[in-house]
Amino acid sequence: MAQKMTGKVQTVLGAIRPGNLGVTLPHEHLLIDMAVWFFTAEDPEGKKLAYEPVAIEHLGWLWHNPFNNMDNLQLLDEALAIEEVMLFKKQGGNTVVDLTSVGLGRDPIKLARISRATRLNIVMGSGYYVGEAQSPDYDKQTEDAIAEEIIADIQLGVGDTQIRAGIIGEIGCSWPLKEREQKYLRAAARAQKHTGAAISVHPGHNEASPIEIARLLSETGADLNRVVMSHIDRLTHSLSIRRELATMGCYLEYDLFGSHLFNPIALGYGRQPRPCDGERIEQIIELIDEGYVGKILVSQDICMKIKLTRYGGYGYGHILRNIVPHMRERGISEEQVHSILVENPKRMLQLAPAGGIHQK
Repeated sequence: MAQKMTGKVQTVLGAIRPGNLGVTLPHEHLLIDMAVWFFTAEDPEGKKLAYEPVAIEHLGWLWHNPFNNMDNLQLLDEALAIEEVMLFKKQGGNTVVDLTSVGLGRDPIKLARISRATRLNIVMGSGYYVGEAQSPDYDKQTEDAIAEEIIADIQLGVGDTQIRAGIIGEIGCSWPLKEREQKYLRAAARAQKHTGAAISVHPGHNEASPIEIARLLSETGADLNRVVMSHIDRLTHSLSIRRELATMGCYLEYDLFGSHLFNPIALGYGRQPRPCDGERIEQIIELIDEGYVGKILVSQDICMKIKLTRYGGYGYGHILRNIVPHMRERGISEEQVHSILVENPKRMLQLAPAGGIHQK
């Protein structure tokens, strides 16, 4: 099976040729339940709004307190997902990678229906989100069992659905790494060697986290040239750290376009400022100037209602509608834009030969 799939991309509707991917969003969520991160704010307003439906009059509060409203953390409406992701297609998009992994409400059957309804390629993830998202029973699972589950998701299908994953991730990590998360990472590395699939990682909220993760994966035998370090734009402003990760082989994913303000202090991360979209573009230009255009990915990580256009957000079409024109204005060439939007995701999503020989 693995040999037959080499060089192809596995979508929820079957394997396709990489040339059919087109413009790709490598880190999104069409359906997701992030209730694991919900908690009620202590102030009177927060307590009042904790279980209120998302509404435009609360949008300012929600952007500063996104994890204090349960409704905001749940994208469960299939019809709304279709409506919203069609905005990406209308801008010229072709493929969406849905990285809703175990612990976030992954639903292969609904993803397949969305793909049929929109005629978009959808690549589904496999593996485990952060430790908090799993029940205590998962501590009893062996590394072997987790690796075998991921391999089965990619080669046979999730459960009895026969709908196959095409990427490992997003593998959720905290800072410091929990013991169960280290097990998830080691299992992901082993599954990569058997399937040739790329690994997409959600690092912990510390700029030392991605280096630690990359080293652990490498020590377990993962091919770092097929590892995506997600959320790089919330982790570090340091060019030296980004350069080190790219030199190790990792893809650097700027997947928070359209997000702003701060990392949430209430989750214990402090009021760390996130870059605005313009600063993201400047960091991308730095990497291009360093010779790493082939290691850059961009996406929006839509995982909350406030990021959807229905609720005042930028939506799935933001990068194509708003960001690409700014890239061109800042001097990023058409060839470089094409590499970031098409060629890099295409190379990353191709299933490599088992054993992990990377096509540079």
